[in-house]
Amino acid sequence: MSKIAIIGCGWLGLPLAETLLGKGHDIHGSTTSEQKRVRLHQKGINAFLLILSEHAIEGDIDGFLRAVDILIINVPPRLRGSKKENYVAKIQQLHTAARKAHIPNVIFVSSTSVYGDVAGNVTEATKPVPNTESGRQLLQAETVFRNDSHIQTTIVRFGGLIGADRHPINMLSGRTGLTNGGNFVNLIHLNDCIRILKFIIDHQWWNEVFNGVYPAHPTKQEYYRSEAFKRGLEPPHYEKENLKKGKKVVSENLYSVKKVSLKTSIHS
Repeated sequence: MSKIAIIGCGWLGLPLAETLLGKGHDIHGSTTSEQKRVRLHQKGINAFLLILSEHAIEGDIDGFLRAVDILIINVPPRLRGSKKENYVAKIQQLHTAARKAHIPNVIFVSSTSVYGDVAGNVTEATKPVPNTESGRQLLQAETVFRNDSHIQTTIVRFGGLIGADRHPINMLSGRTGLTNGGNFVNLIHLNDCIRILKFIIDHQWWNEVFNGVYPAHPTKQEYYRSEAFKRGLEPPHYEKENLKKGKKVVSENLYSVKKVSLKTSIHS
């Protein structure tokens, strides 16, 4: 079994840590809250209080990374509101610490936002053309580790994250005048995110890029109307559009080459 460090034990990181712990791995987990650190410790996770910024890492980063076989980076950019950050600089701080600790393997959790508004089928071979600041900084952050030949880095670009307690329909319900109803959805359930990350660890798939998106791609109008009715919510109302359009993010690497099956539908 491996010693695995997960930086960012939040909505995805915590259930991932619990899953890997249950498989016999030694798990280090980081959080920015003392209350959360105690909670992680109670679950059997070797918990560390770490605060990652553009200029430094506060906390025992050396202890967190000591003798670690795999570092999972699950820290999304925070670029909304008044407290915008230089996400790339934060990742560079983490890269420096990883090099110092001689970390051999990294899984970097990224997003399909790096592809921007590219239309049609989008695979791992598609050139990313991000059109948002978040997408641009994520793509730059990916390269910080991918360009380091001393660390084997696998990038996982997840689509929109959904789960039992997290779904866009809760915010879209009842809204009117929405556009882009003909665009395809690119979503993935929390359970399948964990399944993909576990497969990568189990099979040692290093130095690869994977798109993590459920294979079904209904249009936004079709999908969110269906999800609203299922939950007894008022459906969102989109402006009339005749064409299905946008991008369909698929994975040639995961689902065809690696034969990974996703078991939790976006309609669950």
